[in-house]
Amino acid sequence: MPDSNVPDPSSSSYSSSPVTPTHKVRSEKSKPSIFWLLALLVVPLMNVVARYRITDGDKFPREGAFVFAPNHYSEIDPIVMGMVSWKLGRLPRFMAKASLFKLPVAGWLLTKSGQIPVQRGGSVRGSEPVKAARLLVERGQMVVVYPEGSLTRDPELWPMRGKTGAVRVALEQGIPIVPAAHWGTQQIMPRYSKKLHLFPRKTILVKIGDPIDLAQFRGRNLDTATLNEATAVVMDAITALLEDLRNETAPVRRWNPSEHDQKETGRFEA
Repeated sequence: MPDSNVPDPSSSSYSSSPVTPTHKVRSEKSKPSIFWLLALLVVPLMNVVARYRITDGDKFPREGAFVFAPNHYSEIDPIVMGMVSWKLGRLPRFMAKASLFKLPVAGWLLTKSGQIPVQRGGSVRGSEPVKAARLLVERGQMVVVYPEGSLTRDPELWPMRGKTGAVRVALEQGIPIVPAAHWGTQQIMPRYSKKLHLFPRKTILVKIGDPIDLAQFRGRNLDTATLNEATAVVMDAITALLEDLRNETAPVRRWNPSEHDQKETGRFEA
């Protein structure tokens, strides 16, 4: 399948800093896989629905294992960030709700494309996600993990308090964690809405951050305090990227659902 969806750096839809070429990296998506079928079904429609303005796309690793950690405020976010990963030459794999794998067709596609089932209720749980993450590292593949664990409860859609799944995978597997922020998907599908607004065509802004330095946490006991501290560093990085995209300043205090009598998972209830 041709890599026609990889952004042209000279295009207005893509911006990056100059980099010195080292060796040519073959696009991960150039190898035949189930992703070709998924791309055939999803990419044309999503390109009609939205244009993608990706800033600092050169910071997105073109090879090797890493955790990709974006913000999360719409149920269509995974498709959008999957599109971004595809455009930048990588095959997106997600930590997905285990219940989705029980669906007849979707479950088969999730399994065949190497998505990782995770039980709801907090951080990455059970031995299966750990085994899957280890296999991703062995194969040099990426995994998308939403640090918030669910759609943000923040009324203004700023990142809320993070959970520890993303940093746990990065620290346990010794791989980088790359933060990202996006803005605009709420115009396609508002938070917890069941309706899609496909037209007119929307613009989705995306900014990729520098890999987060977790050196201060490596070698430490990965207890709750350490994981929460590392997660706060990640959430700060994601929030800063979103501030740049929105040209606004986030609240000083990050939204914490438990302080507002809100449940941690599932649909938001005021």
